[in-house]
Amino acid sequence: MDIIQLVVVGALGALAAILSNTGIAVFNDGLRPVMPEYLDGVISKKELAATSFAVSFGLVIGFGIPVSIGASIILVHSLLLMTDIIGTWTPDGKKGMIIAGVIGAVYGIALTLGLQAVVDLFAMLPVDVLGALGAVGAPIVIGFAVFPAVAVAYQHGFNKGAITLATSTLVLFIVKRFGTFQLNEQTSFTLSAEGMALLVGMIFMLIFAVQVKGESEDNQNLVSIFVERVTRIKKNWIILSIVGGLVASATSLTIIAGDPISLNLLSEGKFGEAALAAFARGIGFIPLVFSTAIVTGVYSPAGTTFVYVAGILLHGNPIFAFLAGAAIMFVEVNLLNAAAKGLDRFPGVRDMGEHIRTAMNRVLEIALLVGGAMASEQIAPGIGFFWVFGAYLMNRTAKKPLVDMAVGPVAAIALGIIVNILYVLGLFAPVV
Repeated sequence: MDIIQLVVVGALGALAAILSNTGIAVFNDGLRPVMPEYLDGVISKKELAATSFAVSFGLVIGFGIPVSIGASIILVHSLLLMTDIIGTWTPDGKKGMIIAGVIGAVYGIALTLGLQAVVDLFAMLPVDVLGALGAVGAPIVIGFAVFPAVAVAYQHGFNKGAITLATSTLVLFIVKRFGTFQLNEQTSFTLSAEGMALLVGMIFMLIFAVQVKGESEDNQNLVSIFVERVTRIKKNWIILSIVGGLVASATSLTIIAGDPISLNLLSEGKFGEAALAAFARGIGFIPLVFSTAIVTGVYSPAGTTFVYVAGILLHGNPIFAFLAGAAIMFVEVNLLNAAAKGLDRFPGVRDMGEHIRTAMNRVLEIALLVGGAMASEQIAPGIGFFWVFGAYLMNRTAKKPLVDMAVGPVAAIALGIIVNILYVLGLFAPVV
């Protein structure tokens, strides 16, 4: 392993963990809406840490690391989801920031050097639960495509919400059916159906919001929640640009890849095709990352994922890739600010922010509960659904309950541990 590669991945792990610790940026789209709850004092550090672990750990172990093994390239989820956990578990303040940075750097280097050892360790469990835990996050992306319709229904009533949902569903169907374009015999370009459905839903959400009548003078005097929170992101543009540059640089060195498709193409040396795949994915992530960033004031260390495209196109040139990635992140941050100011000029946008937050949280609760149930049923068929539904309802009666969105993933991980113990005791036989 080249020393430059270790330095880059160590620096990326350190800064990503620091961003998570300070609440500037997190990689997990499901964790981003939760961060303002902690920053505003609605939930405790302990609850934030539990939620971060719940929504990310299963994906690290069940999705990120296994996908990384075959190609010997790290799927970025293995690194940045774990730095989310590290950042939220370390204390606040300068001391906690330093601790997060050190642990993040050590984890990044250790992951790079010991990827196979980590998977081998989990594979030593008598009952394999790695594949099943990957199902925890499966419903999240499609779930996010639903939230604009839910937000519209909260703000404008059932009928407009139903229109938004129906149109988003139609777009989802059309793009899934006709969204693949053949560029040549070897290369195809596929639009993200979920991303397009989300984009259409957000267009409807904005159209309905700007139609709300209000006093323009009051709106001009209002310091919008959007502008406030985007300003919070913008003031951290330097560290965000550095992290974006490191992501692009690590991609240029083929240490990491942003998604399984480009990862496999990179492992085969198909850099042009990998760049196209990463670009298509970035288009789908624009509405997701921008919407959550505008509403929460928390960004992603990889931005809208176009930094991966820069890294792939500048393969083997980590310095130029760093500069390109930093420039891309800088442009993204400034586009966020312009978008927020544009939205703030319209009456009704103020109320839309709270409805978006509420809708996101509701969708995440359901998506993670379903994902946890799906994973648990794979781990223990005929028992998993019973286990998760029981855990969810019992949690509501606890004196100190977990936040709802953490229950499904935690229940799945706990069930994975339990069935391995029962197997050792001769009380459980996995279904082959």
